Amino acid sequence: MQRFYCLLSTLCLSFSVFAQHNHNGAATTDSWQVIHAGQLLSVPGETPHNRQSIIVHNDRIVRVDDGYTDPASLDADNVELIDLSQQFVLPGLIDAHDHITAMPGRVKRIWDTTASDSMRALYGAHYAKLTLEAGFTSVRNIGSIGESIYALRDAIRLGLIPGPRLQAAGNYLSVTGGHGDRATGFRWDLFEPLEHDGICDGADDCRKAVRKLIRKGSDWIKVMATGGVNSEAQTGIGQHFTDEELKAIVDTAHSLGRKVAAHAHAAGGVNAALRAGVDSIEHGAFIDDESIRLFRETGTPLVATLSVGDHVLQIANDPDSGMSEGVRVKAREAIPTMMDNVGRAYRAGVTIVFGTDSGEPEHGRNADEFLFLVQIGMTEMDAIKAATVNAAEMMGVADSVGTIEAGKTADIIAVNSSPLNDISTLQHVGFVMQSGRIVKSGAH
Repeated sequence: MQRFYCLLSTLCLSFSVFAQHNHNGAATTDSWQVIHAGQLLSVPGETPHNRQSIIVHNDRIVRVDDGYTDPASLDADNVELIDLSQQFVLPGLIDAHDHITAMPGRVKRIWDTTASDSMRALYGAHYAKLTLEAGFTSVRNIGSIGESIYALRDAIRLGLIPGPRLQAAGNYLSVTGGHGDRATGFRWDLFEPLEHDGICDGADDCRKAVRKLIRKGSDWIKVMATGGVNSEAQTGIGQHFTDEELKAIVDTAHSLGRKVAAHAHAAGGVNAALRAGVDSIEHGAFIDDESIRLFRETGTPLVATLSVGDHVLQIANDPDSGMSEGVRVKAREAIPTMMDNVGRAYRAGVTIVFGTDSGEPEHGRNADEFLFLVQIGMTEMDAIKAATVNAAEMMGVADSVGTIEAGKTADIIAVNSSPLNDISTLQHVGFVMQSGRIVKSGAH
């Protein structure tokens, strides 16, 4: 009960803070800000520069100046100076694989059968605030139970509550009895209502499922192309959907202006999804030489989710964790291989995009993923690029976020020292600005 009251208190505070903004989330008064950045990484992948000024008007970046611009030099009233002259400044981060309405921990089966859609939305609002304050100003929420994710996405977009701007996928597409079929492992006579409209078999059925999800509001379609680790489905981690079904899913989604993300572990399923034309591969534990060839040929990115792998493996190796033996076996098989193969893909030139699978790991700890990316051999710069430039391009929003440049949305964060020297600095973001609003200001 105490936890619920804390959640309501957080939401009430959030509403009071955001009440001063209009329905688009922008400040209701004309505002100018000059940010003095000690070091600025304006475009991840390029060299950072010292002593820079970022000029912000309302929610947009007007320009970036060399040196520290005097606010009085702007032809505007009430210009705010934000002093980050002792900070390292970079674009707002993007988590491209999140489940922001999911409760972390080993209570998922209880959560699935007790939490209402309304309660998921409330918890999602709480988790969204934690994620934003960690420096993640945009998120691709790649699969959620029910329809609460759409309400959460729209409430954030309207400026009613704080959170990263969301691209949302609804229910997962899954074969009957596959990874993503929530009724699997329960007594069918009691839990048949857990079956959802993402379950499909056969090309025609899958086309209809895609259309239904888009009708409900899905920005992305998430397809379980193979089996998965952290579910009770005892159907392996090989390819689940047929080649024909995958092609029908992709073609239907694309014809209606949506992209497709494929959860895929086994190489056969990864390769089938790539040949079908999916827009991202999630996890990719058992990719092979053919996978890498297809990644490079198609330009499709691999969304690494290494922190969730480490998290699940720790639980699998704890005999008292409550994890079922079936899941334990799959975790020990897939996760160490996934760590090796993401590093292999990176070295082969595959585009890596940052994703955490938060909702299994704790929300607000998204930056832990950076440590694993560096551990498998990525440079600090490339790890940051995966969470900014690469993620923005994959999500189709590179014209507005991912870099600090004139005309783009003012999503800006700051840390105490250079993450190019120590990537763990990004676990302690002190300053967060989203769309020109200061969300967190501990760094100045």
